[in-house]
Amino acid sequence: MSYPLVQETASHFPKPSLNPQTQNIHNFELKFRAICNNLLSLTQSSSLPKGLSLHAHIIKSGIQIIPLVSHHLINFYSKLQLPLHSTQVFHETPFKSSTTWSSLISSLAQNEQPVLALSYFREMLRNGVRPDDHIFPCATKACGILGDYRIGQSIHGFALKIGFEFDVFVGSSLVDMYAKCGRIEIAREVFDEMPDRNVVTWSGMIYGYAQMGEDEEALRLFKLALSEGLDVNDFTFSSVIRVCGNSTLLELGKQIHGLCLKTSYDSSSFIGSALVSLYSKCGLVEGAYRVFDEVPVGNLGMWNAMLIACAQHGHTKKVFGLFKEMESVGMKPNFITFLCVLYACSHAGLVPEGKFYFDLMKKHGVEPGDQHYASLVDCLGRAGKLQEAVQVIERMPMQPTESVWGALLTGCRIHKNTELAAYVADRVFELGPVSSGVHVLLSNAYAAAGRYQEAAKARKVLRDRGVKKETGLSWVEEGNKLHTFAAGDRCHSKSKEIYEKLDELGDYMEQAGYVADTNYVLQQVAGHEKSETIRYHSERLAIAFALVTFPPERPIRVMKNLRVCGDCHNAIKIISKCTQRVIIVRDNNRFHRFEDGKCSCGDYW
Repeated sequence: MSYPLVQETASHFPKPSLNPQTQNIHNFELKFRAICNNLLSLTQSSSLPKGLSLHAHIIKSGIQIIPLVSHHLINFYSKLQLPLHSTQVFHETPFKSSTTWSSLISSLAQNEQPVLALSYFREMLRNGVRPDDHIFPCATKACGILGDYRIGQSIHGFALKIGFEFDVFVGSSLVDMYAKCGRIEIAREVFDEMPDRNVVTWSGMIYGYAQMGEDEEALRLFKLALSEGLDVNDFTFSSVIRVCGNSTLLELGKQIHGLCLKTSYDSSSFIGSALVSLYSKCGLVEGAYRVFDEVPVGNLGMWNAMLIACAQHGHTKKVFGLFKEMESVGMKPNFITFLCVLYACSHAGLVPEGKFYFDLMKKHGVEPGDQHYASLVDCLGRAGKLQEAVQVIERMPMQPTESVWGALLTGCRIHKNTELAAYVADRVFELGPVSSGVHVLLSNAYAAAGRYQEAAKARKVLRDRGVKKETGLSWVEEGNKLHTFAAGDRCHSKSKEIYEKLDELGDYMEQAGYVADTNYVLQQVAGHEKSETIRYHSERLAIAFALVTFPPERPIRVMKNLRVCGDCHNAIKIISKCTQRVIIVRDNNRFHRFEDGKCSCGDYW
């Protein structure tokens, strides 16, 4: 039953009026909430012009003195990668709560300003502010960026002293910090001692093992996390997918991709960039393209992953197209972006384009570093412009690094300029102890020019230092297992079939006009030995294994840890034509797709 008369009369009763002071407080609360909500919204949308306008309104309103407003402003500028603006807001705040300090330290750490973050952490302690479970992780993150675990240990000790030894957030940040500093054993100690662990703890530990190249332990820990019912997140998945990519475990990577689809994490840009790298590193660049197109919003890491995938697979036009597309959608390129583009120019012999993109960096606010100079020198050196490469090194604003000289040595080896190689060697050894790779490059440059005595001297330096040249290995995946081969290897269970297949292929190849180019045997041995040595290089054994094992319709994907030699490159082109198979070989520089007697690199690599 309703009472319309009573309801109608009640609606006409006047609402109780607020006194002016209460009304002002009420209006202020509404205004304060509206401003905070607007700030949060603008932080999510990353709208700088609107944010600056709202900041000006806040100053005029006089509410910038409220710590919560300062907190939101600091976070806003942090999200837009403007840490100095965050610092200015902090200094203009008269009353600083622990949240204000936490926001600033977090802003500086997240925007690659670890030294400043730690200096404000020290200042906070001097001001008598007690760190909490938000501030400690920010400080340890800064230590992780610096790569200095000793400062992190001091913070760790302080956290224990004031009673944070059992805090899951502090513990997780310590695991992550030690792992990023390369102290995986300390990270595991902290991990094992934690009474409670969350997804961040597990992810940090898995990421640490992945970074250290301990792929088996990373995968074992991931399996353990799943068995304990952990609800893993996109960071966990991305770390494990990267392990699969680095180990070229394609089938396992596909299974984890399927898990991502089931848990609806496939739209994450972190997972997207990891999947792009996985498929690219395993020779399935088409899969990388598909993932890139399917992720709704890609971050810069994903764009860079796609750029390097295209560059390594020789899709140079696609690299330039993606770069233009980045600019059109407002994605700002960083130093990694330009490294990817310069890499593409170098391995396609595009010298004018390489110079253009090198000069373009400063227009995008990216200062060229030693890696960019190394890429430019590599581009010029591979194209035979060795004197121009020397001039670039002489004009560098910083001391040339080993990688820069190494790039020039590569050019000397390709174009057999041993005089310049000797000059480069003298300069690089002035730097002090150098990696074994420089000695090997120098030795190979001498050997390629037939100067075997000098080559032997360069290798003797390696032996005297107790350093061995890296053994050339090739491997293929079959049934979730990697089959690895070294040159002349006869340890595999199918060795008999492998060598029979190579002999059979040799007859077809000779009929097709193949003659072994023994110039690529860099040891002083007899001609017959040279032919035998080059015939059983590791990549040929891996291809022969695939031919006797894989079904005819399956592409053959071979991974190699060293550069493929010129003779093997020619031989594989002929093998692809004789067998009518697609053969994809990844060496330490790029991918080569052999099909019908041709290679995707255009014989320039």
